[in-house]
Amino acid sequence: MNRRFQNLQLQQMDATLTPWQQRPLNPPPARGWTRAIRDALGMTAVAFAHRLGMSPAGVHKLEQAEANETITLASLKKMAAALDCELRYALVPKASLQQMIKSRAMHLAQERIDPVAHSMSLEDQSVKADFNTIQLELLTTEILDGPRRNLW
Repeated sequence: MNRRFQNLQLQQMDATLTPWQQRPLNPPPARGWTRAIRDALGMTAVAFAHRLGMSPAGVHKLEQAEANETITLASLKKMAAALDCELRYALVPKASLQQMIKSRAMHLAQERIDPVAHSMSLEDQSVKADFNTIQLELLTTEILDGPRRNLW
């Protein structure tokens, strides 16, 4: 893939995710969102089961699966639709994707430098910290200029 296209894709994805990163996400209710919304609407399990075309026991099982975080997205989507809701989900990185890539490149560069620096220090040939920093920055840049698949 063309590097400019990759960078554009990365910037667009970061821009899309930034609002999600800046907004704290409320934790789900203990019994799950489905049950909380159903209860707030005053909808019985029997009525909800009828909307889903299943038994009340099946509804209970699905609501329990949501609360236990073992439900499938397909089931959750069906339950949301039966409550006249829409399911939204996203993977929200803890840092920007650009920062994740740079951090990973720095980590790999450090992994490459450490064994050499250790051997040199054992031979009483250690390099000054300033030069280590420069070397780390140069190697990080070299890694960043290479294929991104090599980062992982």
